[in-house]
Amino acid sequence: MIRLAQLTKSFGRAKALDGLTLTAEAGEKIALVGANGAGKTTLFRCLLGEYACDGVVRIDGQDPRRNRTAVLKHIGFVPQLPPPLKMPVKDLIDFATGVSGADSGRIVSVAADLGLDVGEVANRPFIKLSGGQKQKLLIAIALGRDARFLILDEPAANLDPPARAVLFALLERRRDDTMIVSSHRVDEVAGLGTRIVELDRGRVVFDDPLILSAGARNMLSAWVRIARPDKAFAKAMLEWGFAASEGGLAWRGAVEGPDRLRFLGLLSRYAGLLSGLSFNSEAEEERRHEAVRSCV
Repeated sequence: MIRLAQLTKSFGRAKALDGLTLTAEAGEKIALVGANGAGKTTLFRCLLGEYACDGVVRIDGQDPRRNRTAVLKHIGFVPQLPPPLKMPVKDLIDFATGVSGADSGRIVSVAADLGLDVGEVANRPFIKLSGGQKQKLLIAIALGRDARFLILDEPAANLDPPARAVLFALLERRRDDTMIVSSHRVDEVAGLGTRIVELDRGRVVFDDPLILSAGARNMLSAWVRIARPDKAFAKAMLEWGFAASEGGLAWRGAVEGPDRLRFLGLLSRYAGLLSGLSFNSEAEEERRHEAVRSCV
């Protein structure tokens, strides 16, 4: 359980958190949203014991500032900005496993699922990795262990579409863990939570159970048709894992529910090319194929 009561943190005269009160029960998933500067990252830093603050912060009844080592052992954390670490990737993984007692093989496996071959970058300094590689490694370190609490600050940032799909699937499997995942975009995290909490100027301004729309957490089958072949459009579709037919005029693939609006935003750049678009959930797609098979 996570409990915050009258949490206040100031930087000079500016209040980043202003009497914030919030509770997350065991196994609860909170989608934390708010504009940049709303206080999301500061809240996370207080949860991790990095900032001294006024008010009450408790994780499993412990103060993360006073009992930081014991608390952090049970937290998987992905920061918004990768730290400027100069140590080689293999040393970073060894350090993470030494602190948490995790199996390095699980971290390597999660990284591989996300599309990062740790063996290829093992001797490379972390700071020299690309933005996407850094994010995949940090996610692998956070999820490749038996942490009971997941604190994820903009975890999908810098990820390519296939890696984003893997991330959403991995988080969906962590049913027993307490999770707070932040974003400044509601659509990105809405499919991951059981509750949505909005921050504004360091205060909770909205806190309600999350009512998911149909298919919000499901993989959606997508079909796109364009009026003429286009190289830039083809490159974008291939990055999303779509396959072409009819000489590049028709494209079919799958989109994670939380990524639907992101995908539609991509398509809006090619509005002049589009001649057809459809979405179906996996269940709807299977029913459609079953109906076709029954008629054959």
